[in-house]
Amino acid sequence: MPPPADDSVPHVPVLLDRCVELLTPALTRRSPDGAGAVLVDATLGAGGHAERFLTDLPALHLVGLDRDPTALAIAGERLAPFGDRVTFVRTRYDGYWDQRTSQIDGALFDLGVSSMQLDRAERGFSYSKDAPLDMRMDPDAPLTAAGILNTYDKRALTAVLRDFGEERFASRIAGEIVRRRQQKPFETTGELVELLYAAIPAPARRTGGHPAKRTFQALRTAVNAELESLRTAIPAALDALAAGGRIVVMSYQSLEDKIVKAAFTAATASRTPEGLPVELPGHESEFVPLTRGAEKATAEEQDLNPRSASVRLRALQRREVS
Repeated sequence: MPPPADDSVPHVPVLLDRCVELLTPALTRRSPDGAGAVLVDATLGAGGHAERFLTDLPALHLVGLDRDPTALAIAGERLAPFGDRVTFVRTRYDGYWDQRTSQIDGALFDLGVSSMQLDRAERGFSYSKDAPLDMRMDPDAPLTAAGILNTYDKRALTAVLRDFGEERFASRIAGEIVRRRQQKPFETTGELVELLYAAIPAPARRTGGHPAKRTFQALRTAVNAELESLRTAIPAALDALAAGGRIVVMSYQSLEDKIVKAAFTAATASRTPEGLPVELPGHESEFVPLTRGAEKATAEEQDLNPRSASVRLRALQRREVS
């Protein structure tokens, strides 16, 4: 987790130079200034990646998606100098693709919770600060972390913690949650952290990072339907790319990366029927990989930006029409 930062200090975008290197060839196919090209930043956040692309390519048009109105407001101020070259859309990143009117040249996904959201204690994303158990990226969404903790039965809680947090003590934690909420409903992150310290055995607490990390990841993922959104968004973004268009996805936990890897593997598979000795003309894969597997941040970048320590970057290009 990156150190707290004030909103007046821009957050450091993860793997910024690498994203620019990978996406720029697709955005400059028509013109070196990006004229006629459209880049969709599907996870706009504070607008750090977007600002760099708009600065480097003075004719590029960028569509910025985010479900968080606070993020859109902050990014709106940051990107105001670029005027009508930016279109802001308040939506989950799986909610845009049916709205578009034409194909796009680039797509960028920087998944997970943003540093900006972690730094705002009242949002309840961080286990290091006592705050209401919220965790909604969209403050108008009906489900909160407190709602899950106080209403799901033990089996459902266990599934959330196991499936979305890979928590090996999921059943034990779920049982303790059900027991404690009978005395008093959960309201704050501090109450949950206290329970986790009590429920997770001491030897396990001494390894693998903070004992609340997996439970908080699980709750946040469930509250915001992150994996469900991702399974829909990645294929939709691939379909939206024009010939020669490129996509870059950065994930920060194994469950996200598995979804991205599966979608990319399918997109780069040959369409020649199995059993034939050679690939049939016109049946090659629709996409080609731009990275060898998932790329990680260098030690230097991790020192500069702690959030990049767990990043996994994958990128594809749609084949050019021959």
